[in-house]
Amino acid sequence: MTTAPDDLLLPNGRGNITRLPKVSLHDHLDGGLRPQTIVELADTIGLDLPASDATSLGAWFADSADSGSLVDYLKTFDVTTAVMQTTEGLERVAREFVADLAADGVIYGEIRWAPEQHLTRGLSLDEVVEAVQQGLDAGVQDAQNGGHDIRVGQLVTAMRHADRGLEIAELAVRHRNNGVVGFDFAGAEAGFPPSKARAAFDYLAAHYFPATVHAGEADGLASIQSALVDGRALRLGHGVRLAEDITIDSTDDEATYVTLGVLSQWVKDREIALELSPSSNLQTGAIAAWGDDLIDHPFDLLYQLGFRVTVNTDNRLMSRTTLSRELALLSEAFGYDLDDLERFQLNAAAAAFLPVEERQELAEAISAGFEEA
Repeated sequence: MTTAPDDLLLPNGRGNITRLPKVSLHDHLDGGLRPQTIVELADTIGLDLPASDATSLGAWFADSADSGSLVDYLKTFDVTTAVMQTTEGLERVAREFVADLAADGVIYGEIRWAPEQHLTRGLSLDEVVEAVQQGLDAGVQDAQNGGHDIRVGQLVTAMRHADRGLEIAELAVRHRNNGVVGFDFAGAEAGFPPSKARAAFDYLAAHYFPATVHAGEADGLASIQSALVDGRALRLGHGVRLAEDITIDSTDDEATYVTLGVLSQWVKDREIALELSPSSNLQTGAIAAWGDDLIDHPFDLLYQLGFRVTVNTDNRLMSRTTLSRELALLSEAFGYDLDDLERFQLNAAAAAFLPVEERQELAEAISAGFEEA
């Protein structure tokens, strides 16, 4: 599912989640394709697919991604990236991506993707960034023509195993005035800490360019520490395993005491945003230490303790989800109401890679939209 239904309501029936203004910070371009688009683009380049029709293909992605392993989860991207190797393919995917965000009530979205994975048909790094931006611009214009105000920005991603971090950091900075708002570091997490791409992060810091780093998803606290220290991350991509640094003790009189470790206290005190993606975290086994159902996710623990939690989709195709659906699932699991959902959006607005004045305008638009709900 890539377009949101019209009837995602809070459990108490108060508030249509789909129509609420939302901010999306962690959403992969190559994880948000429409199955029908994949079928059509694959036909133009002669690519064999695991299924020939859109419905079956969508089911294949969801089933394959629900593996309990980030490594296996990532294998599904071999199919999506294969149809994103031409200017036409990149532009179409980016344009539809914005349309689907707009249909889900998103008013600001940061769209992450790795240009280095889209060069097999002769395009250069700069050409693929430009193609995606053309598609995003067209999508924004389409949305505006349909009466929906949406802004988007690119997060240019370096794949941690490919050792091209500095080159991709330079690419991101080169396009900072052409739609790129930040840098991301992603891919197989264990064994590839940000410390191995120190030159890239030094370059970004020297050019005052913000970074988010995937950490605390498929690896633990050392990975998060490296993201903050070596990667100078302003946000943590997922970061769910930060909860490993939180100790909960119960006494005989049924009192409960919570103790934060040095790392988790640092993240909380500096309001470093956690880009949590509930459905994806279940699929990849990121919350296996706590359980295998949404109610086991440490999202609520982190929220109640005052961390800057945000709600994200990660990959809408693989998780068959939307941002509205993620919010609905959390509301059902933890009893959240409109005030909670508004807080998640305000957290995301505060963490967006935008100038402070624009973040404030975004926050005002969110509050106004929730007041009307």
